[in-house]
Amino acid sequence: MSPTRQDAWTQDEDLLLAEVVLRHIREGGTQLQAFEEVGKQLSRTPAACGFRWNSFVRKQYKSGIELAKKQRKELKKQTVPQKDSQMNETQNIGAGSSFETEQGSITFSAVIHYLEYLYKKAKNIGVLEEERQRFSEKIKELEKETYYLAAENERLTKSLKAIEEDYRSLLEIMERARKMVVFQDEDRQQKVKFQMDKNGNLERVEK
Repeated sequence: MSPTRQDAWTQDEDLLLAEVVLRHIREGGTQLQAFEEVGKQLSRTPAACGFRWNSFVRKQYKSGIELAKKQRKELKKQTVPQKDSQMNETQNIGAGSSFETEQGSITFSAVIHYLEYLYKKAKNIGVLEEERQRFSEKIKELEKETYYLAAENERLTKSLKAIEEDYRSLLEIMERARKMVVFQDEDRQQKVKFQMDKNGNLERVEK
């Protein structure tokens, strides 16, 4: 069993934590389950993962959390109990077809008709499932890209702040240098005087 880590979190670990938590929210899981999953992958405790999520990562993914909650609601709406669905299908078929003879037995043609209906229904469900899976994978790719873009935006923002601080420091140095030059010029001017020579011309005399 690997020892529990207590070192600083990296950017990739924050992204993994956000991805797993949002997936559990979207699929109806709990945050505790997400923390346990991430903890196993990173050799950290669930408590450490929970603290990192609540203190830092969660604040960067407010829009992602809202989106995951909406997707969870949509999935609940689309989920229909299989038993009720099958009962409704049987009732609809029975209402539109004559499955029984006068003696109460099911005819062979009715069985064929019912099997054909089930085949078409299953085929349509398969197509819809493929579409759902494709869109689900696309959503995951877009979410992951969003996580990376958010992290990159944070990195660029920090770099911009550092550049701004360096620029302000440079301006302060230039201003101090300018003042020193001005003071030196004034000092030189104060050390210079003029006097009249014997021919009546002004000549410069250093103090």
